[in-house]
Amino acid sequence: MPLPVTDVTLLKAYLAGVMQRADHHANEVEMIALALTGAIIWKKDADRDIEVMQQQGETKNVLWVYIHGSRYAFSYNHAAKAIEMREGTTRGAILHSFSNGTTLSDLHAVFALL
Repeated sequence: MPLPVTDVTLLKAYLAGVMQRADHHANEVEMIALALTGAIIWKKDADRDIEVMQQQGETKNVLWVYIHGSRYAFSYNHAAKAIEMREGTTRGAILHSFSNGTTLSDLHAVFALL
């Protein structure tokens, strides 16, 4: 069940978990995850909470956000070694993939168009 991220403390705790898991299992995304978090906060709809996946009281590497009324899902793909931005759900069309190889300019360009 999605957990609404309603304050910075909760977002910080979620990001700390993502960074810890990335440090152990996904070094390819630990740097871009920080920049991606900033881009998501920049563009998210003011009237909608960010949501993160929660299972058995623990947050997982899935985040949903509404930007200009459209829902996007961000999740780590182990095979691709990248964070995927998908349309609507974690099974939606892949719109973009982000890794430490993604430049900040490219990240900015993706979010500037949303």
